Amino acid sequence: MASTVPAGPHATHERASHPPLARPRSCVVSGVSVALADHLGWPVAAVRWAFVGATFLGGGGILLYLWLWALTPLRAPEADDPPEGVRRRVNVPWVLAGAGAAAGIAAVVLAAGGALGAGFGALIAAAGLVVVAVAWEQLADEEPAAFAPLTPTVFRIACGAFLVVVALALALTQDAGGPGILWLGILITTFAGAAVLVAPWGLRLWRELISERTARIKEEQRAEMAAHLHDSVLQTLALIQNRAGASSEVGRIARAQERELRDWLYADAAAVSRQEERDLAGELREIAAALEVDHAVHFEVVSVGEPVRGAPSELGSAAREAMLNAARHAGGEVSVYIEHTAERADVFVRDRGPGFDVRALPDGRLGVRESIIGRMRRAGGQATVTARDSGTEIHLSIEIPSEAT
Repeated sequence: MASTVPAGPHATHERASHPPLARPRSCVVSGVSVALADHLGWPVAAVRWAFVGATFLGGGGILLYLWLWALTPLRAPEADDPPEGVRRRVNVPWVLAGAGAAAGIAAVVLAAGGALGAGFGALIAAAGLVVVAVAWEQLADEEPAAFAPLTPTVFRIACGAFLVVVALALALTQDAGGPGILWLGILITTFAGAAVLVAPWGLRLWRELISERTARIKEEQRAEMAAHLHDSVLQTLALIQNRAGASSEVGRIARAQERELRDWLYADAAAVSRQEERDLAGELREIAAALEVDHAVHFEVVSVGEPVRGAPSELGSAAREAMLNAARHAGGEVSVYIEHTAERADVFVRDRGPGFDVRALPDGRLGVRESIIGRMRRAGGQATVTARDSGTEIHLSIEIPSEAT
């Protein structure tokens, strides 16, 4: 019987694993040669010369290079790499534009010397290189690859003007009845120059129109959803609040859910409103929303007159303390009324609790005396507490000089 001898460590031959085919984010042009060299274990120079040699085989090297460029993913960013896109060490738009400028000058020289066919080919090459340079600069480059003496707009205008000047120079050197192939090249170059000047503007306008249309469709869908929820869920939550009462646990939960749903439906409008109109009423509404979550109370905040902006912080702090006392000791329905006249702001906090007399409070109870009355007095305003049979009203008043004053 044949014995089985376990293979030793020297008998195990593991095939070296190749790194995945991925392009680096810091490269000369695209990183295809570096990615393929790392994947195959070849020198980078050998891979580049292989692409050059394959180019003479019917252009196979160029097609293979473009195919790998389109399908090879990027590597994960390293410490010095950009988080998105690539960083090129060669300014490709300027290289293409320089080659296009040389081809355009050669086209003028060849056409003036009588080599019309060669001039036509050089003219088409110039137009194609300049158009590709502008398209690369507008679409491919996320950040400048190297020092660029011109801004993208000036670079685009210079490229378009160069093509128009080359076409005009050729048109002036040729007779009206000259060869049609050269006039065809002049026409193509003129249209290419006009496209370079106008196409980026048209592309930007098209993108803005698409973005506006998309935003309008989303807004219409959101409005339709909001209308449906308003007619169903929000009305149901409002009915639950009315039937359960402001001080009940069910009413408090219904109010919290209604506010959360409204914030979700009108999030964009609420954000714009908070940015544009950050006033005292908005602050007190936020305070009321927070208190309604923790206490069995429902606040109704009403503001008349101009929005109260630039008010002393003591006014908002005293109003918050008055609202907190009403939520803790009274509950139920609490009204907050804000009135702003020419030079004065008044805040009324009225609850429907049992009421109390501030003069009968023990000496240790400093919440109303210091947090409301004392705070307003130190800020130059005044606060009065009025006890009634159906509740308590706290009136805060302070002068706010107008801009003219």
